[in-house]
Amino acid sequence: MRTLLLLFVVVFVSCNSADTQKSAQEIIDASIIASGLDKVSNSEIEFEFRKRKYVASRNNGTFALERFIKRDSMEMHDVLSNNDFERFINDEKIHVPDSMKTRFSSSVNSVHYFSVLPYGLNDDAVKKKKLEDVSIKGNQYFKVQISFSEDGGGEDFEDIFIYWVNKETHFVDYLAYSFHVNGGGMRFREAYNPRVVNGIRFVDYNNYKATNASTKLVDLDKAFENNGLEKLSEINLENVKVDF
Repeated sequence: MRTLLLLFVVVFVSCNSADTQKSAQEIIDASIIASGLDKVSNSEIEFEFRKRKYVASRNNGTFALERFIKRDSMEMHDVLSNNDFERFINDEKIHVPDSMKTRFSSSVNSVHYFSVLPYGLNDDAVKKKKLEDVSIKGNQYFKVQISFSEDGGGEDFEDIFIYWVNKETHFVDYLAYSFHVNGGGMRFREAYNPRVVNGIRFVDYNNYKATNASTKLVDLDKAFENNGLEKLSEINLENVKVDF
């Protein structure tokens, strides 16, 4: 009995030590692999979000992120690629002022970005920082903060993200972020409805905000555990298709 107890203690301490030594980079890499997101870089992903169709085509660094919006007899088709942003109405390309290109590009990119998280967190502009491990609803989590350099970080480079990565599954069960557009704010998302489509894991999210305006981004996990968040919406991807 003493031998078994000693063995258990040694294994427990060894596992905790290994967790402590894991870097933010290793945690994110493991999460990407666990979710099959390493396949995203050479894929075509299609889905519907809030009655709009989205298509992402990626091939070894080149990409085209598309959005289709139907309004009566009009179909609007937005394309964000490595080269530029383009808008088509009923298959005819229209002129988009540079000031609006930034806004439309951000809108298209945001939906595609969230659809395949944590894919994209190894981009050159991404800076990773490991925070203190936490427990949420009885599960153990790595906690990783993501920020962005101004060079290559886009117009929202000041935004901060936090990811809670399940230590057992390596899946991102929760994420939170601060934003500065439209007056700024914070959001906390709880992943649910996981499903695997052609080897890639997708999730939907419950979307929350803090009920106390003084709550800090880094403490949103505590607020979630203590019923200090208000549910605002659901982020649901429908009719997901993946081709390679």
